[in-house]
Amino acid sequence: MSILKIEDVAHVRFRAPDLARMRAFLEDFGLTVATQTDTRLVVRGSGPAPVAHVTDLGEPGFAGVAFRANSVQDLERLAATDGVGVALSDLPGGGQVVTLQDPDGHRVDVVADQAAAPPLPLDASVPWNRAEARDRLRATKRIAAGAANVVRLGHVVLNVSDFRASERWYKDRFGFITSDEIQVAPEFAIGAFLRCDRGDEPTDHHTLFLMQGPKGPGFNHAAYEVADLDDLMRGHQRLKDAGRDAEWGVGRHILGSQVFDYWRDPWGNTLEHWTDGDLFTAADGSNISNLQDLLGVQWGPQMPATMG
Repeated sequence: MSILKIEDVAHVRFRAPDLARMRAFLEDFGLTVATQTDTRLVVRGSGPAPVAHVTDLGEPGFAGVAFRANSVQDLERLAATDGVGVALSDLPGGGQVVTLQDPDGHRVDVVADQAAAPPLPLDASVPWNRAEARDRLRATKRIAAGAANVVRLGHVVLNVSDFRASERWYKDRFGFITSDEIQVAPEFAIGAFLRCDRGDEPTDHHTLFLMQGPKGPGFNHAAYEVADLDDLMRGHQRLKDAGRDAEWGVGRHILGSQVFDYWRDPWGNTLEHWTDGDLFTAADGSNISNLQDLLGVQWGPQMPATMG
């Protein structure tokens, strides 16, 4: 049994030497400023999560990931097991937080009792006219220019030095379920897509992906859900017109099924827009997949070598 079962991923943290430059990128990406000081920038999506991305002033780099627990009692149990304290969060939404380090030294925060943020408006969805179901009649479809409507942080991918050690650490504490394990030889896996255990409530195919590879431990990417396909493509155009650094997309993954579009921030950190991902319950079990499924696409460009 795990110490607790997390609800979802909460936010990611970075350091950057220029908060104005980071803010400009994140606004082009479709995130909204929640708070900003001389030393910290916090942005959110349109959903109820008060924080989606934190940047502290400093040398550029990845600074950690946070997950959301169900209760302060969960935090207290986790803190007692790992021999750490429970602190008050200094981020929007408040609440309490426990800070850990995973086997590769990544900072892992677990938050609870946050106040929800007021929802931000989303453009009304305009029906699609499919060949077998024409739901938009006597009306045009016009997609206004602008940034994508980022709703929430959906998953984070971490490169790890020892997949099995990291898998055990995250599962023992947070109750993750394997959706797809990536085997490259019989009985030898290099990673897995892990989903939250919400019992009968469907949850994303993966909230965390751990991957052991030649690059060594570190941040791989963070993925943000947008409203729909039109919204993803509108966001693609905004980022392209702004001269941002495109990495991979647009395409549809095999594992998780999401339509994806990857971009890099000014310091090379990869952020993904995605929509239309798979949802599973705890009863849906686990699968064994291969490297071809991990790297392949159902349609769209193949993974570039720069993504490793």
